Amino acid sequence: MTECFSAADRNKEPIRQALASLLPEQGNVLEIGSGTGKHAVYFARHFQHLHWYTSDLRENHSVIRSNLEQSPLDNLAGPLLLDVAQDQWPSVQVQAVYTANTCHIMAWEEVRAMFRGVSYMLPHGGRFLIYGPFNLGGKFTSESNRLFDADLRNRAAHMGVRDLGELEAMAAPLGLTLATRKNMPANNMLLCWNRSKQNG
Repeated sequence: MTECFSAADRNKEPIRQALASLLPEQGNVLEIGSGTGKHAVYFARHFQHLHWYTSDLRENHSVIRSNLEQSPLDNLAGPLLLDVAQDQWPSVQVQAVYTANTCHIMAWEEVRAMFRGVSYMLPHGGRFLIYGPFNLGGKFTSESNRLFDADLRNRAAHMGVRDLGELEAMAAPLGLTLATRKNMPANNMLLCWNRSKQNG
């Protein structure tokens, strides 16, 4: 757990730099799976033109709330209750949705549910930003990602590094089009999906 916190502390600034050109100039951002809430505090402090909503499963709310209370910011709220597999999503209007290191932990059906929920929540022109490791063309982009995938699947059969092509094929009918792919440190990526049309 300490190692995870150390990695999160190391990657927050590279992610902030990458997000700077992709987030809207104003409006609300929903973060799915805020974890400890530390990244949310960091991003809200640096993106004061945006209102940042944290969200997660109920069991993670206490640690998120504690970190938000230690660093009170006018543009930071939550945590909101959000289980992507449930039909009931927070009733907030957002211009962007951000999530980090969730796709490889969720089951594939949960990933599909997350994309579905985001597609309904985002307005035309909204953006869905995803940070984490991804495969390209069905292949690992590094040996460390291959080992990470093996470790994930050893811990739980439903977990694993997702393939970008499969995400694109699943997202297209939902009106989410991959617009930007940024390579990040430690063999991760930041993906930016644009909401191009309304469902139905």
